Amino acid sequence: MRDSDEFTRWTTEFEAKAHARARTGDPDWSAGATLHPALVRSIQRFQVGESGDGAHLIAKADAAGDPVYAAAVRLFVAEEANHARLLLNLLQAAGERPISRHWTDAVFVALRRGLGLRLELMVLSIAEVIAIPYYSALRDGARDPLATRTAALILADEQRHIPFHAQRLRLAFAATPPGLRPLVRAVWRGILHVAIAVVLVDHGRALRRLGCTRREFARTARALFGPICATALPRPDHAQPSANPRSAGEVIG
Repeated sequence: MRDSDEFTRWTTEFEAKAHARARTGDPDWSAGATLHPALVRSIQRFQVGESGDGAHLIAKADAAGDPVYAAAVRLFVAEEANHARLLLNLLQAAGERPISRHWTDAVFVALRRGLGLRLELMVLSIAEVIAIPYYSALRDGARDPLATRTAALILADEQRHIPFHAQRLRLAFAATPPGLRPLVRAVWRGILHVAIAVVLVDHGRALRRLGCTRREFARTARALFGPICATALPRPDHAQPSANPRSAGEVIG
């Protein structure tokens, strides 16, 4: 399959998901939600993280010169914006307000925008492997029907984002010399470990409330990251695994 065909598949899939969301509609926000204060603070911080307009990513995708990929990126950004809207509605259903900023998001955004498309996608992929165990824990442990439904909707999208980013990163690293790849893997994995540590500190109380241990969260995030790294930077002596939604779903149960 040619790369352009692969990204055409992604635009088709993103569009199909958007139409499906329109047909299904939102959860019933009027039912209200009951959220523990630790969950409120945690959701507020994730809502800020989902609220970016994606302008820098879109500009970099346009500059990459593949209009099909750029169109897929716009659809990806629209899904992320919808996540922010869903979390905002969940907070409001619980009688809570969003926050306008948080230091973790500021650092994350600065790192993403620091260099080119490749670095931005590397950081975004880490955000996805953090989001999946988080929304999985929220879905399974919130004990509130509206929170459970909201988390399930977002989780389904986040699982699909992993192979989307991995596909583009494979192309971006295609010309990287084999001798440089171990260094890139090490730096990338180092960023992942820092991100996991920050989440465990910043959202530790919420994760405990949701019944998710720190060890479990970190293990799941690392397990999800492995196939992305191996897809983007395959070792010459190993078969390339598939970073796909099915494997992600199997990891989180």
